[in-house]
Amino acid sequence: MYSVSFCAAIHGIEGRMIQVEADVSNGLPGFSLVGFLSSEVKEARERVQIGMRNAGVRFPPKKITINLSPADIRKDGTGYDLAIAVSILAAFGYVSQEYVKKFIFIGELGLEGQVKSVSGVLPRVYTAFEHGIRYSVVPKENVSEAGIVKGMGVIGVSSLEQLVQWLQQENLTNHVGERGGISLAEQMLPDFSQVCGQRLVRRAVEVAAAGMHNLLMIGPPGSGKTMIAKCIPGILPRMDFGERMEISKIYSVAGLLSEKTPYVADRPFREPHHTVTRQALVGGGRTPRPGEISLASGGVLFLDEMAEFHRQTIDLLRQPLEEGFVNVTRLEGNYRYPAKCQLIAATNPCRCGFYPDRKKCTCTPGEVHRYLDKISKPILERMDLCVETVPLELKDFAGGKKGENESSAEIRKRVERAHAFQQRRYEGQGFCHNAALPSRLIERYCPLEEEAEEYLNRAFEGMDFSARVYHKILKVSRTIADLAGAEAIGKDHVMEAVCYRTVDRKYWGREGRDGQIL
Repeated sequence: MYSVSFCAAIHGIEGRMIQVEADVSNGLPGFSLVGFLSSEVKEARERVQIGMRNAGVRFPPKKITINLSPADIRKDGTGYDLAIAVSILAAFGYVSQEYVKKFIFIGELGLEGQVKSVSGVLPRVYTAFEHGIRYSVVPKENVSEAGIVKGMGVIGVSSLEQLVQWLQQENLTNHVGERGGISLAEQMLPDFSQVCGQRLVRRAVEVAAAGMHNLLMIGPPGSGKTMIAKCIPGILPRMDFGERMEISKIYSVAGLLSEKTPYVADRPFREPHHTVTRQALVGGGRTPRPGEISLASGGVLFLDEMAEFHRQTIDLLRQPLEEGFVNVTRLEGNYRYPAKCQLIAATNPCRCGFYPDRKKCTCTPGEVHRYLDKISKPILERMDLCVETVPLELKDFAGGKKGENESSAEIRKRVERAHAFQQRRYEGQGFCHNAALPSRLIERYCPLEEEAEEYLNRAFEGMDFSARVYHKILKVSRTIADLAGAEAIGKDHVMEAVCYRTVDRKYWGREGRDGQIL
């Protein structure tokens, strides 16, 4: 007796369809599982056997062989239990073999026969939908997550006994919940109208958001760096369904979705502590999982007190920031996780935080340099904009000054308009933001007016920029021109972009090394 049911494996953040084949034959009674299985999947033998018995399912002693096909894909986790149980039921004739082929079954079985929630439900269900399956059976707790996939009928079960009854009556589709389209209220974010002073920084943040550029803020404690960073998701354009789906897949694989938050509705804002490990930041582990840079994909990765991070940990971001993804290589295969995030970093200029104000700063020049050297030159070159926050004065935040600033909603309108320009410009190119513009296309999409080109050439020779910084200045100039609604890049646009590269020279350049700003 042979039967098959369907489940799905997780590889990176994508699903792979898995056929759970069951063969029941005469011979020495036994239960074997094959198909490149992890220890958790191998342990399904005990969970399924005892769970089925406690659910009231009885069958004669036979030789049972379960194959999870294709056998060259590694199967991890406990999400295959339900599909294995259903395949055995079909092989023994308890349920119709043709009927169970209409569904994908996902869930872990407890020893009492209850169906428990698992992670990674969203990419599994989405993969099944892409392969023509229109109904999914998942644990009750995962119904909201699976319901994100439009057009997929989702059935939530709490026990194997309940599922068997529905399958025997062949009325499982009568228990389909609502299909897709769950909407969540937007998260409460700080508003730019609450930010005191810092006009130059506010402008730099708008430019960074308009082109999804990386930004570094340096300044004394209490000048508003952290609050400004937390305002940035509020001025980024709202995500479309495709973006929400991709980001929700990442969170599903990481096990961060729940019944109350079944998918990611707003742009992520991740703020790892400076003690974060390398694997937690970029992903990996014995069983690969996405890291903070992937969880921030589509949104903001904020590194507060960047100089307090281990230098080797920060340097791991160099390749993902350039390529937009993380490759994790293991013996059993390669895993790719998206890393299309906007890096926002903030740091104090020294350990006490008040350099170069010698009235307050107690650090020696050597201590200042050692502190700033924790941020390497290659990482600095990947920051498109560097700006300095200034100490706030009483007039900046007293007397009701907060309400005089533009709100996040007003800034977002300009950012959305700039994003719309970029999407039309780069249609069909595989990217949609100026920050992702490859070097080979810069000449095509960043036309300079004659005056602007002459100014940039003089700046390049006088300030000793690298080729990477030169290209980043052009990309930032393109964004500034987009905010102004200009087709060609003018001198004013280039001058502003160059201005955003002077602060890093002040602290990390030769003049800073020679002590000229002390």
